[in-house]
Amino acid sequence: MNKNIARLAVTAGLAAALSFGGVMAPVTMAFADGTPTVASDGNVKIDEKTYTDTTFKGIQIFKAKVTQDLKGVNNWNGAKTLSDIEWASDAVRDAVIGAFTADTSDATKPLDNDAQKWADWLKSKTEGDYKSGTDKTTKLDAGTTLDKIAKALEDANITEGTDECKTSTGGTFTGLNTGYWLFVTKNVSTSTNPPKRDTDTFTSPIFVVVGGSAETIAPKKQVPTVTKAVMDDAEGSTFGTPENPNKAADSQMDDYVDYLLTGTVAGNINTYSTYKYIFTDNLPESMTPEFESDGTTPAVKVKIGDTEVKTSCYTAKYENNTITVDFTNLKNCTGVNNAAITLNSDSKVTVEYKAKLDSTKIFGNDGKIKKIFNGLVGQAQTNTVKLTYSNNPHAEGVGTTVEHPAYDYTYGIDVTKVGSDNEAKGLEGVEFTLQENGDTSNFIKADGTKTANSEQAKLKTDADGKINVVGLDEGTYTLTEVTPAPGYNNSASKGVTFTIARGTLQQDGTAVTPDKDSANVTAADGVVKADSAAVSIGKLSFTIVDQEGTGLPLTGLNGVTFTWIAGGAVLCIGVAHLIRSRKQAEESEQE
Repeated sequence: MNKNIARLAVTAGLAAALSFGGVMAPVTMAFADGTPTVASDGNVKIDEKTYTDTTFKGIQIFKAKVTQDLKGVNNWNGAKTLSDIEWASDAVRDAVIGAFTADTSDATKPLDNDAQKWADWLKSKTEGDYKSGTDKTTKLDAGTTLDKIAKALEDANITEGTDECKTSTGGTFTGLNTGYWLFVTKNVSTSTNPPKRDTDTFTSPIFVVVGGSAETIAPKKQVPTVTKAVMDDAEGSTFGTPENPNKAADSQMDDYVDYLLTGTVAGNINTYSTYKYIFTDNLPESMTPEFESDGTTPAVKVKIGDTEVKTSCYTAKYENNTITVDFTNLKNCTGVNNAAITLNSDSKVTVEYKAKLDSTKIFGNDGKIKKIFNGLVGQAQTNTVKLTYSNNPHAEGVGTTVEHPAYDYTYGIDVTKVGSDNEAKGLEGVEFTLQENGDTSNFIKADGTKTANSEQAKLKTDADGKINVVGLDEGTYTLTEVTPAPGYNNSASKGVTFTIARGTLQQDGTAVTPDKDSANVTAADGVVKADSAAVSIGKLSFTIVDQEGTGLPLTGLNGVTFTWIAGGAVLCIGVAHLIRSRKQAEESEQE
């Protein structure tokens, strides 16, 4: 009898130790209301509230009698104890023992297949793995005793649908045999998940004593996420936060804009021995990233937390408008100074880079904007990121997040030049220069790029009297007339000042129209046509009027005319007299 009591005490300790992944807190006696009762079966709920199409699998490791205090009908309470421990099946036994066959250094390992001995050994090994104890939320470390058991059982050929191996989509298990069970994720679905949902991850292994009171356990995981933020160039702008990233900015043609990618990791990353992690960032056709000195590798800065990561830990490349930053094993990363980096469920991985609206992509060799970019101004240039990550700690599976966008905008002007004599007709060939206020050393060309050469940046009106400039950032500019149309005064020689003030940059990629009330189109009186300032998607328009040239009066015009008339008359009289004289002389000679 004494021997049986001692055996029962060890078993009770094992139950307390292994429940929910190996609880290593000291075992204490507790007195609860109710009668110790042997449970006939048990229920388990893996409480997955979001990914309801994920399938879980339960594998019984040990069969045992489970005793718990029972008061009334199904009112179980207090600690559970196990007795009469047996292997659930030969396949389970072989998988568990096989997981430790290669380890010949542990002299404490049982030499036979006795289930009780192996239960005692697993308890002592778990105490060594988790000296401070565990609870039902503990995520097992890769390579620990219980983790090895879980991996071995997942890989074993154990028949599903039997009393020792059950599956459930949604995580509800009822009427299970009493004893010690392992619960893992069998598979995650990508086809039936609701739209815009990241691929689910596999839970860290869950170990449970089944029988008596029902057990409800939250999955031991956390699905990785990714966000993309862009830094606006307005004063005081930030990337925002990972929870609320700034997703919209505006920029000048060929000016670089800062982007930030932020990814989280699996909540049970400690259960993974290796962890694949890839950022895939798609830029629009209109944009190009900043490169390293080789001209092909995107210039990125990668951090885990506040520690910059050594470049040998990842591969960064740019192909087909896509930047990828690929970690074969995120868990092997070190800092730039070889400093160790410890990953946990709160770790964040960030990638910073720059990209620009690229004039060489947007404009053709003829200097005209390509047809595919005719809707450039005011329209969101959408770029997106997604994250690929290991999602199964015991296999090669990967999951992928949905795409997360950021948006870049640019603006333009549409200016018409007319004469005061006919404001309905545009003046062709009028030349202007455009400068951003505060930048007197550069001139802006029609494609929005800058140059110090004013001749290269001259803007000439077309047959309709129009100039168009695209690729402008918000700001204040001065448009100066340098060559008027023949017969017209240079009315705008002192410049027309205007402001492109954006409307609200929405965070959803909505088209942007400049703010007309803030345009402040100013010049000398009459130079800008009254009420001509107008806005449309991405554009500010207005009309400049040049005064027609004036003819000055000439003095002495009538006198000059009379002199010419008088002179002509005298000439005519002289010629007539000469002809008459010669005729008379000829007649005299004949006589």
